[in-house]
Amino acid sequence: MFHVMFLEPRIPPNTGNAIRMVAGTGATLHLVEPLGFDLSEPKLKRAGLDYHDLASVVVHPDLEAALASDALASSRVFAFTAHATRWHTDVEFQAGDVLLFGPEPTGLSPEVLVHPRVTDQVRIPMIAGRRSLNLSNSAAVATYEAWRQHGFPGAT
Repeated sequence: MFHVMFLEPRIPPNTGNAIRMVAGTGATLHLVEPLGFDLSEPKLKRAGLDYHDLASVVVHPDLEAALASDALASSRVFAFTAHATRWHTDVEFQAGDVLLFGPEPTGLSPEVLVHPRVTDQVRIPMIAGRRSLNLSNSAAVATYEAWRQHGFPGAT
């Protein structure tokens, strides 16, 4: 229903946690190369537990290829950044939306934030003075909000 995209992720356990999260929500995880790890890395597999076979994960060679893919060519793209002024809860998410997250620890670059395919920049609220949330936690917060707005279809 939704697409979670990690642009150039670097920390294997974050991606492993996201694999488990998309398996539990029915979302698809898109990983945009270069990756900072090998997909067979033990820390990634350990974090994802036995959910790897239950998750939909697609690897793309670069951002342009990802956004041009059949699954995403007409999708809205929401760039998550601590620098945005709009909260993620202010968005009325639609099926097929892309929730785009940048690499740890830098986040999305200014060039990506103004990419013509980016529909809007949004943030997850935090207490003042904090830099950012963990990548996999941020992806989970955003994905569950989008899924909640649709009534958690398929959930038990």
